[in-house]
Amino acid sequence: MRYIIIGASAAGISAARTLRSLDSDCEIVVISKDKDVYSRCMLHLVISGEREIKGISFIEEDFFENSRIKWIKAAQVVDINENEKRVILSDNKTFTYDKLLIASGAEATIPPIENLRKANNVSCLRNIEDSISISEKCSNGDDVVIIGGGLVGIDAAVGLIGKGANVHLIEMADRILPLQLDKKASLNYEKLFLDKNVDIITSASVKEVRLNETGGAKEVVLSDGRTIPCKYIVVAAGVKPNIDFLNGTSVKVERGIVIDSYCKTSSMDIFAAGDVTGLAPIWPVAVKQGRAAAYNMAGFEKAYEDFFAFQNTMNFLGLETVSIGKAEAPDESFITDIFENKCSYKKIIHKEGIIYGAILQGDISYCGVLDYLIKNKVNTSGKSKNLFSLSFADFYDTKENGEYVYSV
Repeated sequence: MRYIIIGASAAGISAARTLRSLDSDCEIVVISKDKDVYSRCMLHLVISGEREIKGISFIEEDFFENSRIKWIKAAQVVDINENEKRVILSDNKTFTYDKLLIASGAEATIPPIENLRKANNVSCLRNIEDSISISEKCSNGDDVVIIGGGLVGIDAAVGLIGKGANVHLIEMADRILPLQLDKKASLNYEKLFLDKNVDIITSASVKEVRLNETGGAKEVVLSDGRTIPCKYIVVAAGVKPNIDFLNGTSVKVERGIVIDSYCKTSSMDIFAAGDVTGLAPIWPVAVKQGRAAAYNMAGFEKAYEDFFAFQNTMNFLGLETVSIGKAEAPDESFITDIFENKCSYKKIIHKEGIIYGAILQGDISYCGVLDYLIKNKVNTSGKSKNLFSLSFADFYDTKENGEYVYSV
């Protein structure tokens, strides 16, 4: 049996590990655009100079050799022939497969802002080349504009703080990390970044990029007319799945590659996992998807049902935060409970005994319980404790014979 995996990030490597554990005799081929295996969550450490490429790898140095996996790196897949079960590379090399996993991830997008795509000093932050470029071209005292205040934009800001750059972060929403945090939790981070001299501009967008005589961006013009000087621009404005090589195939694509609960696509013997599905925006989900895909590729039926991907764990400038589910109450029918002291901020959104979202900042020790309650829609009605002090023990009852039984 020959398995081919396109992509060597969280989902792809997870699948490769699992396949080898399930089948000691199979042939596994991993094809990746990257020439290194690394955690994209740690790219900011390369920007700041705290780590080199090896320092952000999440596999053992001899992983491929010890696992007997053939790794074709720095290779571009351009086509898939479903009938002949062949993967075609840009250099016309082809590889046949019995089962194929597409874990090609996603690529950063650059919005259609005037002159932004023309400027020669603009980068995204999606791969190791981006982080190296930013690190090499941005120095102490340089004005750097970051477009986008989500997780990637904040990562870039943290890395650039380490370089001593003058960071100007621009976010269209009324707060940074708008998808993960409410106004209060976001403001706590804003204060920390302001202490690091980061210029945070919210409720504004970049309308135009003005170029210098050499084709580089020299300043950006905001939607409110303000101008900000810049020596470099980092774009953190979203991603799209890497699926260009699927043109002409029967693989169904919507927001990403459509998969069923077994990670199967609409094409026979082709599976998908990770960012390319549009269902795995966080690392742990991509890993779980890759593992589930491997089981089903190897003939061991294993449904992947944990499509709850709305948990984000972050630790920027020493402040730990976990966001699970909804960050804001959808309407007035929901109840919002808040607990706050000097060391922490906690918020729970619930309705009729069901918790729909929570934010824990400062003290995140309760996140395991809340994660379970939210993902499984456990009804907490009738529990005597308040929602901030529940434990798994609160959902056990005792039968007449003294036997414990889980009451959820």
